[in-house]
Amino acid sequence: MASDESISTLKILMIGPSGAGKSALLIRYCDDQFDSESSTATIGVDFKMKKLSVHGKAYRLNLLDTAGQERFRTLSNSYYRGAHGVVLVYDISNRDSFLAMERWFEEVESNAQPGAVTYLVGAKMDKTAQRTVKVEEGMKMAEERGCVGFCEVSSKTRENVRKPFVEIVDAVVQKPELLSSGTRRMGTVPVDGGEGFGSGCSC
Repeated sequence: MASDESISTLKILMIGPSGAGKSALLIRYCDDQFDSESSTATIGVDFKMKKLSVHGKAYRLNLLDTAGQERFRTLSNSYYRGAHGVVLVYDISNRDSFLAMERWFEEVESNAQPGAVTYLVGAKMDKTAQRTVKVEEGMKMAEERGCVGFCEVSSKTRENVRKPFVEIVDAVVQKPELLSSGTRRMGTVPVDGGEGFGSGCSC
């Protein structure tokens, strides 16, 4: 893998209603931790980094977890600047969470740079007994909104937690015009290790 000095950085935002499971997904992906008892609403924005290799080229992910509460939306809008991709998250056990996604997609359209890729995630798939949103509904929304992918995840059981990140990065790096408009080079920063996965990515 390339030295830290030569690694390009990709900026990925995570957005969605408060309580959808964004923070839990990010913490499970980056730190492999899950603690439902300590989960609290994000205030403003949280930030994590992750290093991975896509098609033999090293990248560093800057992952921004934005607050879902309305009072923080003006603040988080500024974080769209230079973002290569946006992961939109809803709670499969909360129908209102899913219905609110239309507004979040509209926010992306209004604030994201041209060509930024989107990925839709249905979180908390371990709550199948309380499911109020069908898998097919999520797939349909993702297709209608032009997302590069869709999946359901469980931060509690680890199921599919790496899939949305792997697939959105794989889509981003296949768009040279998007990379040239936003990718920056950064110095050495602490990064988490990871395992190899499909879709040409190791994360």
